Amino acid sequence: MLVWILFLLCQVGAPALAQDLCQRDAPNGYKVRISLKTALGEDAYEWNQSEMFFFRATMAFAMRKHFQMETYNVDNIILCVQTSRVSFWFVVTSPDNATMLIPKADVEKAVRMSRHRINNAFLLSDRTLEFLGIHPTLAAPVNSDTPPWLIVFGVVIGAVCAGIITLLVSSLLQKRRKEKGMTEDGQDEEDMQVKGVENGINLDGTYNRGFTDDDRFTKL
Repeated sequence: MLVWILFLLCQVGAPALAQDLCQRDAPNGYKVRISLKTALGEDAYEWNQSEMFFFRATMAFAMRKHFQMETYNVDNIILCVQTSRVSFWFVVTSPDNATMLIPKADVEKAVRMSRHRINNAFLLSDRTLEFLGIHPTLAAPVNSDTPPWLIVFGVVIGAVCAGIITLLVSSLLQKRRKEKGMTEDGQDEEDMQVKGVENGINLDGTYNRGFTDDDRFTKL
């Protein structure tokens, strides 16, 4: 009989205790604001008690993952001050003592650790599922397997090699142009000598009498 009385007292006192623990602007509580229409438009689903239970379950999962403990369950997630525009406050109680609240900082760490999973569970994002007071999470930076200094070194070496190749090619082209110019000058000089011989002029300064019009030099 005494056990039943205690059980009934617990059932009656539990809602009152939860009401005392979870209040607007509670020191260890967070306000959640959800924008289903903004996120899903015409495909927005109805936010009801089942969704509230689902939220409590996801938060229990986040707390378990953060503390590496399997003792958290939906009973440790208390919701209050619910509005039709889908906003509410929640607090998290200790699995060992239902009257003790988990510090706000620990709840924030748990939310941050599982933020992506919580968003995906409701098909929402950081902007449409807001934990007021917890800044949106940023994408994890991509860690390259190659050290940054090695990348910089490779770029510098590549630039130096490109400069050396450019200088070599430029020098080779200039050398070929110079050789081609000297060849053309020699060919022009040779052509002039041949043409002078054909006209009876020796470019070395000697007069070729074989091509003169003077009868003295053309008689046999």
